[in-house]
Amino acid sequence: MNFIRAIDEFLIYIRIHKNLSPKTVEQYERHLVKFLWYLVPEISEFEWKPVDHELVFLESPEDSVKRSQKNVLKRFFLDKCHLELENVKISDLNEFRLNIAEKWLSVKTANAYMITFRAFLKFCRKSGYESVDPISIDLIKQKDREVTFLDTAEIVRIFNEIDMTTIQWKRDAAIIECIYSTGLRISELTALDKSAINLDTREFSVRGKWSKIRTVYLTDLAVERIHTYLEERKAELGEKDTFNSLFIRHNFDKYNVYSKSVQWDDVIKKPLSDADVRLSRFFITNKIKEYALRANIIKEVSAHTLRHSFATTLLTNGADIRAIQELLWHASITTTQVYTHITNPKLKEIHGKFHR
Repeated sequence: MNFIRAIDEFLIYIRIHKNLSPKTVEQYERHLVKFLWYLVPEISEFEWKPVDHELVFLESPEDSVKRSQKNVLKRFFLDKCHLELENVKISDLNEFRLNIAEKWLSVKTANAYMITFRAFLKFCRKSGYESVDPISIDLIKQKDREVTFLDTAEIVRIFNEIDMTTIQWKRDAAIIECIYSTGLRISELTALDKSAINLDTREFSVRGKWSKIRTVYLTDLAVERIHTYLEERKAELGEKDTFNSLFIRHNFDKYNVYSKSVQWDDVIKKPLSDADVRLSRFFITNKIKEYALRANIIKEVSAHTLRHSFATTLLTNGADIRAIQELLWHASITTTQVYTHITNPKLKEIHGKFHR
């Protein structure tokens, strides 16, 4: 079995049959292609980057020309690579792991590569292709996971840095409170639409990892902040607010909600789309970092820090670990138990009572 063809079949399998997210498929593909380049270095010397920045076999872009280019590229590499899957040995994987370790990649990153190879080889065995046994690939032992979270006082300090005098600040306050009160992942937050949220029942559903739907709940304060932002947005944009996104950027002319796109020699004006104004994960993360710095918080703060803070707040207030697992939508209780290692409201009480 040709190694590239096996990769191609694997990517189709995890995208269609396993329904993994595009980002996960992209990561698996990147790992396998880098391993391929390590095994057949002469392939990486071919000038393919002008066609596409990634050797993406599976993506189906709307642009038919780009799709055609990718198909040509795929056939080109199939013609150039004669590596057979059965000729790849466990020693090749171990040498590749040593190679990436010498590049000072973290243990977590090195293990991510090995997890990709395990999944790929498991698929190959399942398909009846001769390959390395996936069980023979061991992971490197990692240190206990470190979790950064903010306590209640630090959360208050961050909100004190938002003076609520502009619509952007009201939006930022609503974003921070929304994550802190629900434990949303940043990808789930950026995908939120106005129609998805019910401020009356204080709950809404999100499609998270594994394409599964879960219900999350808002606090009274989160409802208040979101309502304040949406009312301000309605007052500012009026009928021009045709955007679905719950949170949008506001650095555009509200009297001229058009974007300019250059097509050949002409400048074409078109209405702003939802994608034009929807906030990115990078924008939101940088905003949260900015407010944390203003509040003189020296921890490494991100949007995910607020998710951790949501979990630790529940735990310190006596919530059951199983309930927290459901609210965070963790597949395994082991993932949730990391919070019991960093905060346990009873330990200090027990220490003070029994240690003299």
